[in-house]
Amino acid sequence: MDSTELLNILALLKMDGVGDVVAKKLITHCGSAQDVFKAKPSQLKAIDGIGDVVIRKLKDKTAFDKAEQEMRFIENQKITVLSYQSDAYPERLKHCIDGPVLLFATGNMDLKNRKVISIVGTREITSYGTDFCRKLIEDLAIFNPVIVSGFAYGVDIVAHQAAMEHSLQTIGVLAHGLNQIYPKTHKKYVARMEGHGGFLTEFWSSSNPEKENFVKRNRIVAGMSEATIVIESAEKGGSLITATMANDYNRDVFAVPGRTSDRFSQGCNNLIKTQNANMMTSAADLVYMLNWELESKKSKAVQKQLFVVLESDEQKIYDYLQKNGKQLLDVIALECGFPIFRISGLLLSMELKGLIRPLPGKLFEVI
Repeated sequence: MDSTELLNILALLKMDGVGDVVAKKLITHCGSAQDVFKAKPSQLKAIDGIGDVVIRKLKDKTAFDKAEQEMRFIENQKITVLSYQSDAYPERLKHCIDGPVLLFATGNMDLKNRKVISIVGTREITSYGTDFCRKLIEDLAIFNPVIVSGFAYGVDIVAHQAAMEHSLQTIGVLAHGLNQIYPKTHKKYVARMEGHGGFLTEFWSSSNPEKENFVKRNRIVAGMSEATIVIESAEKGGSLITATMANDYNRDVFAVPGRTSDRFSQGCNNLIKTQNANMMTSAADLVYMLNWELESKKSKAVQKQLFVVLESDEQKIYDYLQKNGKQLLDVIALECGFPIFRISGLLLSMELKGLIRPLPGKLFEVI
């Protein structure tokens, strides 16, 4: 996208009454943002939903002054701009009708053909949530997913940090322009984040972290991801809005259950109870639901590690399968005395160590 087209898109987005949906409609019909401003009123009226009010607004040339000011910021700060028509734009977000026309980015990210998951939750994360989040990302690291979150306190920053600890790409979606960082205490993570992915936002440099911006930000988090995972949430919270948006976009949603008496498990428990989220007890649940294990086997054969150290529970399962041959997951759980949620995590761990392999029909056998 050349600078002239970018300037025209920025001006178009600054017009009153022209949001992402209307802007896409105008650009698609006319061919480019430049051609939108060149089009005759009769041509614009032929577009469904475009009336006299929008047409009059398009004559307001003061929007170009604001667009030029933002262009200077983009050029001076070396901001990467991704258009919804660009190959570098998050692929899944392209299919969201209300996805941003433009995204502004810093860092070193690559979103092409990648497993992308978002992890969200309360800003008041507990030790239970912290431990679960870190363990989840550790177990998923072998699949090399992109971890998306909102760079806020609590679950967000724990997810970003855990991703970086395992050399995964992680992206913070911001609710303000790239001229600032919110919360300010997270400035210390910026350089490292940009080395492991970076930041995305739809907001201009003139935008501050206003309350309504966080809701708009959440649709990007949900829309660009294959699945959204809610680690902890009170009965009401922003992460539940993200989960609702993910469901609306027909994405998979997972929630981590907790005790009914725990305040920050109420939101997750309600998502599961109302069937608006799959219950997640370990990484195995996500791997199974998204078929990642099947894809990983196609791309790379599992190799048995030498000198593998097994936990006592893993050793029990290994000995059972070695003695009895391939067995159903339910049978393994029954014979070894483990609940299903526990056996799923153990089997995934053993598969990643190259000791067993899954077969069609929920069968498992020793390699």
